[in-house]
Amino acid sequence: MLLPRASLLVPSNLCSDTTCHGLRLKPHASDYAALIPWSGIKGLRDTIAAGIAERDGFPANSDDIFLTDGASPGVHMMMQLLLRSEKDGILCPIPQYPLYSASIALHGGTLVPYYLDEATGWGLEISEVKKQLEEAKSKGITVRALVVINPGNPTGQVLAEANQREIVEFCHKEGLVLLADEVYQENIYVDDKKFDSFKKISRSMGYGEEDIALVSFQSVSKGYYGECGKRGGYMEVTGFSRDVKEQIYKVASVNLCSNISGQILASLVMSPPKPGDESFESFTAERDGILSSLARRAKALEKAFNSLEGVTCNRAEGAMYLFPRLHLPAKAIKAAEALNVAPDAYYTHRLLDATGIVAVPGSGFGQVPGTWHVRYTILPQEDKIAAVVSKFTAFHEALIAEFRD
Repeated sequence: MLLPRASLLVPSNLCSDTTCHGLRLKPHASDYAALIPWSGIKGLRDTIAAGIAERDGFPANSDDIFLTDGASPGVHMMMQLLLRSEKDGILCPIPQYPLYSASIALHGGTLVPYYLDEATGWGLEISEVKKQLEEAKSKGITVRALVVINPGNPTGQVLAEANQREIVEFCHKEGLVLLADEVYQENIYVDDKKFDSFKKISRSMGYGEEDIALVSFQSVSKGYYGECGKRGGYMEVTGFSRDVKEQIYKVASVNLCSNISGQILASLVMSPPKPGDESFESFTAERDGILSSLARRAKALEKAFNSLEGVTCNRAEGAMYLFPRLHLPAKAIKAAEALNVAPDAYYTHRLLDATGIVAVPGSGFGQVPGTWHVRYTILPQEDKIAAVVSKFTAFHEALIAEFRD
């Protein structure tokens, strides 16, 4: 796997002789990186690597960990490294978290969409990915990576292990970097699904460092902790050559290290209290209480959406979202067109004005042309869910009655 070499140098404010601020420096860029924590404090990266190894059952190396101010800077860093021009493409799910479309555009690349299958619970069909890859190639686009969001945002699905194996095999065969957004890994709400990292899947298939390039992203903003403002996260970068790794270190050096409190929090997320620790029982009770409450909220909203005329909603398997489909009357669609807005945006604007409930139109995430969706979070406090359901039920019924064909 080859990546474009970044035209970056070791920062000029680093001393060029053999000592700087009491540190013994060597001229090779990767040696600088070993001494100066552009990728984060070594002890914290050690803790995260140990947590990954315990989670997956396979070794993890702290030198592969880059601590970041949330997952987003890691995504931007990888796009900067992967994309040379608009002739480079990234396979990205539709619907998708807009971070990906925005970062691909920002760094001058081309988004190559593959559509998730709503009929199969937002499944990722390899045949669809292959079709989009071949179509991109026919247009002269070099596809360099595949983005997978698991559990899904905005769709809330959790990939089955067999599907993950197909994805790993596809990336291995096609020589694609696998960019795995795994920031909702703790948020699983159904008994027949579980989270497995793509690193665990690839290693269990016998693929090692030399077989597949994989970047996984984690954030302290999600999960059961939800520390959005702390800006902590990491990416684990495996399967890249020394030369490519050197370029990643150089890009990291431009941003300097991430904030220290976020680094510490990221390490705590990956090293929670263990049996025998003084805080284990209280921690477990709080964590399980939060996750079980989120599961109940997800189920309540799923049930409510499916009870409405003209709304269908796949089950909420994970993450923090539902992405119901709106089957709007033709008159409502015409009313939206008269205002030059997408029908789902028209719906969410009306919803906000009538109830104060904020939802995001599906057109902001991408969707199959001619279909309309909204993304709802499951984050309102549990004791307020019934009131929220009552408000949007009354709104929806009134809107359908207003525009009934």
